[in-house]
Amino acid sequence: MNILSDYINQDYKPLDIQESVAAVQDFFVDVPFSHFPVTEEGIFIGNLSSEDVETFDFDKKISDYKYTFEGFFAKNNAIWLDVLENFAHNQTTIMPVLDENNQYLGYYEITDVIRFFNETTFLKEPGGIIIIEKKINEYSFSQISQIIEGNNGRLLGMFLSDSTNEKVQITIKIAAGGMNEIIQTFRRYEYEIISEHQEDSYLNILKDRSDYLDKYLNI
Repeated sequence: MNILSDYINQDYKPLDIQESVAAVQDFFVDVPFSHFPVTEEGIFIGNLSSEDVETFDFDKKISDYKYTFEGFFAKNNAIWLDVLENFAHNQTTIMPVLDENNQYLGYYEITDVIRFFNETTFLKEPGGIIIIEKKINEYSFSQISQIIEGNNGRLLGMFLSDSTNEKVQITIKIAAGGMNEIIQTFRRYEYEIISEHQEDSYLNILKDRSDYLDKYLNI
């Protein structure tokens, strides 16, 4: 079974902070990346933008422009949707990946993450989408699964799609079973139904949720 961390890429070494601006400008001419990770003595310290580096003095080092570095990254155990959101939020084609000890492992490319997204059971298999909400200390994934399976439904996937200090929203995709019965059972267990979607319309929203993703689908 594919997991997102299988897509961690190490084809290019991270930029060293002592690298010359001229060398980094040449690097970005040769690769199609919007950003690239920078390390200092092997430690990840941020990402350098290809657009920014074009404005730097070629006879300096990128360390002289440390203030321009962007700090986004993903953990190697992050779920695919969080990583996809991270790409969109930071408008980047590259996402550095760190382990649980914040050690640099490599990077994701946006095309690989979208490919993974398109191959997930959550996206590929037919079903219905429900978004439910409950107090943060009262929801239970095992209870949610039992409600679905108790109504002859098959759970294709679920994730926390929003949270506050008080409540969480959980997005669920369900195959088979009686959707109305499942929804009514959730209500009996005091889950609020935020929305319910037919598969096609909701997945189109997921696929097209930002102009940014559209821009890079065909890279």
